[in-house]
Amino acid sequence: MDERLISRKKPTFPINKELYDYLATYNRSIKIPIFYDDLLRFSGSITVYDKYDKDTLWIRVYYPEYEQREIDLSLKRMYNILHGDGSEKIIDNLIIDEIDYCTFGNSKPFRVKVRNILNDNYTYIYVKKADASRVYGLEFEHLLSPNHINFLIYKDTLIEEHVLGIPGDMFMDENLDNIPKVEKQRLSKEFVKFNERSTLRLLGDMRSYNYVIVPTHDFDQVQYRIRAMDFDQQSFEGKLKVYRPQFFADNYEFVKMVDENLDKESISQYKEEERSALAKRLISTGNRTKRLMKCMKNDLISTPENIEMLKKDLIDYTHDKDFKNCKNMGEILNVVFNFVVRNYENANAYIIR
Repeated sequence: MDERLISRKKPTFPINKELYDYLATYNRSIKIPIFYDDLLRFSGSITVYDKYDKDTLWIRVYYPEYEQREIDLSLKRMYNILHGDGSEKIIDNLIIDEIDYCTFGNSKPFRVKVRNILNDNYTYIYVKKADASRVYGLEFEHLLSPNHINFLIYKDTLIEEHVLGIPGDMFMDENLDNIPKVEKQRLSKEFVKFNERSTLRLLGDMRSYNYVIVPTHDFDQVQYRIRAMDFDQQSFEGKLKVYRPQFFADNYEFVKMVDENLDKESISQYKEEERSALAKRLISTGNRTKRLMKCMKNDLISTPENIEMLKKDLIDYTHDKDFKNCKNMGEILNVVFNFVVRNYENANAYIIR
């Protein structure tokens, strides 16, 4: 395990016109009433602690009274654009309970708690600085994972919905030791698939606090799903290990769990199932994925050093020489996807069509 896989803070990459046009085509881009930079003008803050009085690295921010009302109204409208039809009819039923700012990580997001006063239900939305690699990560998650995700972008501001679940690090600390062996076997299967999916997607930095565990009760048993909730490291780093959650020290307890609960044959089977699932999604999403890949191949979201390093790692890992000719991360990911689809089609060549 290596805690120093990620060498430095990732820079922010702008959204170019081709990607912005793609987002507009698929209703990801819409005019919003407030920008990320507007929320930076807070006048005070307090530290947010968890239930164990540990610093969460979030601060609760406040604004001058004359600005707070306008900001709250704009955020309620933003929530309604993301989750509703954009009309004003439910605005009076919403309250902005909290606005928190994260001082840790690349995106430095604002987390906004929105509550419905009619039923006291609440949810969160996140406001971030737009970044091209993060947007590619979100869109690939929506198209190529088992999970759909809702987000919007306008100019340099990105709005994301909240991903429900128990953060991986919290689950390890509070739940893992208490679940029965049969559930550990199911969770082990899901971690193997999540690990494979992250690798094939080139979605990096899946440390335990960057994904959530989603338990689902099914009659007398519990099934688990692991969902990424942070997409900052989509196709940026040069080390292949960054895209493989099993190599992060934070995930050691899950890696040990897999080793104790699955044999090599089962692990190979679940990896193959995940590759087949990705191939099917690539085929079924067709033109939309191809158009997104075209945007990425014409974009700059990494450094020349990282691109060359990743090409070499992937050649060693897959023995696919097509990586040699790749000039950017988009072309590298395109070769990965072609590799997955080609192997799937070859394996199923005997099927009568």
